[in-house]
Amino acid sequence: MKPRILIVYTGGTIGMIEDPVSKALKPFDFSHLMENVPKVKMLDYHIDNIQFNPPIDSSDMDIRHWQSIVKSIADNYDRYDGFVVLHGTDTMAYTASALSFMLGNLSKPVIITGSQLPIGEVRTDGEENLITALQIAADRDRYGNPTVREVAILFENYLWRGNRSTKRSADNFNAFKSNNYPELAKIGLGIYFKPAALRKIDDVRPLTPYYDLDASVMSIDLFPGLEERVFRHQLATPGIKGIVLRTYGAGNGPTKPWFIDAVREAVDRGVVILNVTQCVNGSVHSSRYMGADYLASAGVISGHDITFEAAMTKMMYLFGLGLDVNEVKRLLAEPLVGELTVKSPK
Repeated sequence: MKPRILIVYTGGTIGMIEDPVSKALKPFDFSHLMENVPKVKMLDYHIDNIQFNPPIDSSDMDIRHWQSIVKSIADNYDRYDGFVVLHGTDTMAYTASALSFMLGNLSKPVIITGSQLPIGEVRTDGEENLITALQIAADRDRYGNPTVREVAILFENYLWRGNRSTKRSADNFNAFKSNNYPELAKIGLGIYFKPAALRKIDDVRPLTPYYDLDASVMSIDLFPGLEERVFRHQLATPGIKGIVLRTYGAGNGPTKPWFIDAVREAVDRGVVILNVTQCVNGSVHSSRYMGADYLASAGVISGHDITFEAAMTKMMYLFGLGLDVNEVKRLLAEPLVGELTVKSPK
């Protein structure tokens, strides 16, 4: 039987055209996109599509759009073998992370891709990315099961775990990178999967979509010169339940008494604070340096090697479940869908 693939087209550069007057790129409809990729017919797949109306620039992506993508997949889950989400690059890693939490018990491929150049251009990465994403969504192992059973980002030469990815370049075709987790596949003359890196599913269960995300979260970046009045004002933002604290190096922050006191007071008020390193590679080590140890002693949770995008969306997901503060803290420090690695302290 022909593989059945559903494309969810949200917008993004891959489907944009140039406005003849302003020369600015603007989203266009899905029919324009497919007209420029006649090779898709050569795959001999059964392909259907759902389109955002209107298509959006990914900078406008928000929780409502994530809910729409999840609903599109959930409503059609049993009818298709795999799903391809076409998406703008700017917030692609956020969407990939969010979907990994929202699509509970996912056991089919959800491949997110896009492009750096519009698909109608003479020289574009969009055509290759779309075709490869469709091939990965349709791929089966020797037992007839989907090769990929998770949310993944396909871009140029690599397939990455979605909740491990981050956009690293605004100019290069290889725009995404997973700095703390290996690629799921490398794309060259063929598609070479890395079985050891792919998510294993031992017990296939019905898909359980989660739609309720709680956006009462924020991030704070540390920098030399951060003043106490500014920091305390940020920690006291009305209605905030969780904060991703982006720290130095291996999870370090200032050791000044006012800084630690301010953090401890926020934690005592019930604010959940997650320690995530500003470094693109590496992990938070709460006991290696004094700065990180002080934060842990004040009640800050280690994010280990989680990406910023996954940290933000995981917090939204956990608070959206209606869990109490202690349960949110416990689950933030544990891998739920392969989004982080907990390493034993040396």
